[in-house]
Amino acid sequence: MKTTRLTMAQALVLYLSQQSVERDGVVNKFFEGVWGIFGHGNVAGIGQALQQYADELRFFQARNEQAMVHAAIAFSKQRNRLATFACTSSIGPGATNMITGAAVATVNRIPVLLLPGDIFAERMQAPVLQQLENEHSLDVSVNDAFKPVSRFWDRIYRPEQLISSVHEAMRVLTSPADTGAVTLALPQDVQATAYDYPVELFEPRVWHIRRDRPDAGLLARAAAAIRDAKHPMIVAGGGVHYSGAHDALQVLVETLGIPVGESQAGKGALPYDHPLNLGAIGATGTEGANIIAREADLIIGIGTRYSDFTSASNTAFQNPDVRFININVMEFDAYKRSAIPLVGDARATLEELLPLVQDFQTDAEYQTRCRQLNAAWDMEVARIYNLEHEPMLSQGEVVGMINTFSRARDVVLCAAGSLPGDLHKLWRTRDPRAYHLEYGFSTMGYEIAGGLGAKLADPTREVYVMVGDASFLMMNSELVTMVQEGIKVTIIILDNHGYASIGGLSKSVGSDGFGTKYRQRTDTGQLDGEVLPLDFVKLCEGMGALTFKALNRDEFGDALERAREVTGGPVCIVTEVDRRQRVGGYESWWDVSVAEVSENPDVQRARAAYEAAKQKERHYL
Repeated sequence: MKTTRLTMAQALVLYLSQQSVERDGVVNKFFEGVWGIFGHGNVAGIGQALQQYADELRFFQARNEQAMVHAAIAFSKQRNRLATFACTSSIGPGATNMITGAAVATVNRIPVLLLPGDIFAERMQAPVLQQLENEHSLDVSVNDAFKPVSRFWDRIYRPEQLISSVHEAMRVLTSPADTGAVTLALPQDVQATAYDYPVELFEPRVWHIRRDRPDAGLLARAAAAIRDAKHPMIVAGGGVHYSGAHDALQVLVETLGIPVGESQAGKGALPYDHPLNLGAIGATGTEGANIIAREADLIIGIGTRYSDFTSASNTAFQNPDVRFININVMEFDAYKRSAIPLVGDARATLEELLPLVQDFQTDAEYQTRCRQLNAAWDMEVARIYNLEHEPMLSQGEVVGMINTFSRARDVVLCAAGSLPGDLHKLWRTRDPRAYHLEYGFSTMGYEIAGGLGAKLADPTREVYVMVGDASFLMMNSELVTMVQEGIKVTIIILDNHGYASIGGLSKSVGSDGFGTKYRQRTDTGQLDGEVLPLDFVKLCEGMGALTFKALNRDEFGDALERAREVTGGPVCIVTEVDRRQRVGGYESWWDVSVAEVSENPDVQRARAAYEAAKQKERHYL
């Protein structure tokens, strides 16, 4: 066997540079590059290897380890999981900063490779700087904290262990069902240790992304259930996008006359103006989608895991005879709600299901009602878009102005706060990849780094990041990376003076927004003084971003026009919005437990309402 002598880190980098994936005959490189921040745990190992193979695998410099994982996740999500990045950190805090990102990737089923530096395998130097000592085991470091949030985890104690570990890592990263965060903990001495690796390890390799097919017997049962249904409904989830099942879904919908509700991850599965698209479903859903969901006798879930927002905390589907068909690559999700489980790729399954049911169609009255609900919701969106609220803009108006101004392929990106609910209901999605929400983990701080990743994934699209002031303050450092790389992203910062979403939730549970406003502490001991004098324009300008402040509709529209003309580097638009002018809920509920005992009458009233709403929750046996 022919070998080549490389350090473990050099072998890892060279191996990653040679990995590609193929689906439906289209081949592309899997790793676009490596994000990293160097320290004593990786600078002499992975750092040296990345410098040596800079022409094979591009290095991107980040400002925050969590943020670089978010950028990698957003990139992979925008590429439908067919490409990703690796992320390398030092040991200690550099490594643990990536744990939140690992959770985001695994919860959302997005592939990302994490390469945290680790303590010395030989232990002679212990305890080293940034080492967490454990008196019960010398085999523990902070990197063990990655285990519960990784789909695959390994620690490379010897350089030859890399040979088997990287293949397992790639198996998981390229699996439609098992993908998520993959963590390879790399002791810093092992990174620099040489070994005679087989040359064939570094030959180009193409990993086939399979399209699993459902069981024929279960497919027949699902077809029979559809033909027996009077008021079926489809819940479109993220699996529609990752499978590229948009056309197959539209053919099924139009052939059978079945309306669609979209989860956050599934939004854009159909164009917003398709007459049988009822829009967002669940706790942040539209009136029409939630009414039809409540009455439906059959729910066909496609690529959804039925989070509590999608199911309105298991209150959405109220028909006592409701049945479920679940199409999902993950057996775990396919079996939820005692469904007929069609374990398989969404596109392949829909293509096999359609010939079995193409003689079925819902009655004309049902379809007419769904079309009317679609039209009525469009009128409600137009009303919110044009409130002419004064003296400052409402959040719904800002959403409307960006949506109206943007082009069909432009991407809106968000993650946490009240914005995701408003976007889910209000954004008129015209292109399947134009709506990018991280709502599996709803991670404050994802937005700006995510915008960077989304733009890298497809530079031909304009990316509009919408972020509240609280999320912006949590993580804004990748503005500097955009400046460094000359990457154009338009970031809209909505200043509502605090945690507006949780402030509203706090009021709804009787606590009057306690601890959610950005106020100065007064001599009362409470945070009830003047609004904090934050200047987001100066903050953005200080990091090198071209920044505009907009106080009204005219100024905001002008800022959007000027931002579009920019070709390189980030653009920020800062606008104040009225946190009291909210977009309401529509035929939905979300379970947030209210204190059972309290001296506060508002809490007592909220508890009574909560107990009444709880009666609608149900188990699906």
